[in-house]
Amino acid sequence: MTRLAVPKTYKLYIGGKFPRSESGRTYEVLTKKGAFLANAAQASRKDARDAVVAARAACAGWSAATGYNRGQVLYRIAELLEGRRDQFVDEVLATEGLSKAAATRQVDMAIDAWVWYAGWADKYVQVAGNGNPVSGPYFNLSTPEPTGVVAIIAPQEGNSLLGLVSVIAPAILTGNTVVVVASELAPLAAVSLAEVLATSDVPGGVVNILTGSPAEIAPWLAGHADVNALDLAGAQALDWVGLQIIAADTLKRVLAPETGVPAPSLERLTAFTETKTVWHTKSLI
Repeated sequence: MTRLAVPKTYKLYIGGKFPRSESGRTYEVLTKKGAFLANAAQASRKDARDAVVAARAACAGWSAATGYNRGQVLYRIAELLEGRRDQFVDEVLATEGLSKAAATRQVDMAIDAWVWYAGWADKYVQVAGNGNPVSGPYFNLSTPEPTGVVAIIAPQEGNSLLGLVSVIAPAILTGNTVVVVASELAPLAAVSLAEVLATSDVPGGVVNILTGSPAEIAPWLAGHADVNALDLAGAQALDWVGLQIIAADTLKRVLAPETGVPAPSLERLTAFTETKTVWHTKSLI
């Protein structure tokens, strides 16, 4: 007797939970050769709004955590991803049509990116901040603080896992919370990453992952008044200039599209931080 396969329907990841799209829509995820792999939820603007609400609710608690604690959380993600390494290799291989060696290399680089950023958790403030020379009996200190809620369009062409990690990790390490639109054609690794996040120490709402059409979702995120910044890393195929114009109405910080996958860097870490400066009187005793 031939056994029928049970196709999986992948869901969204919002507020630490896995809801279906409120619209009830799904779309088929196919291999590079056109074979059916699974169904994925097609997020709507209502899902995007729900994700922003979840990200905002998580913002205060996550930004108040120490850098050391956030670094431990990121390292725990790397540990869990390492434990499910074979699954991620299979998903990347199936959706992107890579060789086994190339898929393995991508997953290993994604794990290493989590570790690299985790190592900066209690160090980047000393590098990005400074004591300023001023006239008078004062200390004048500048330090980077998180921007808030960051909406991200993840890289869409290839590197579905590595591209996702490369934009999420630096944003959350610095205390931001994120709403990210995953690769439309290769979303499986993104939703599996959500399962890793749900079983790690990441509080619900810190990372919210939407699947579906970036062209449909991006304008609503760009114009949302409770989104503080917009990362267009994977928006090359979209009207990204139009998205910048929409974002300008609410004075968002915007990071323009990049070619390829953003490399781990201090610039990525500080892209969504705001430098705050304080004055303090020196003791005259």
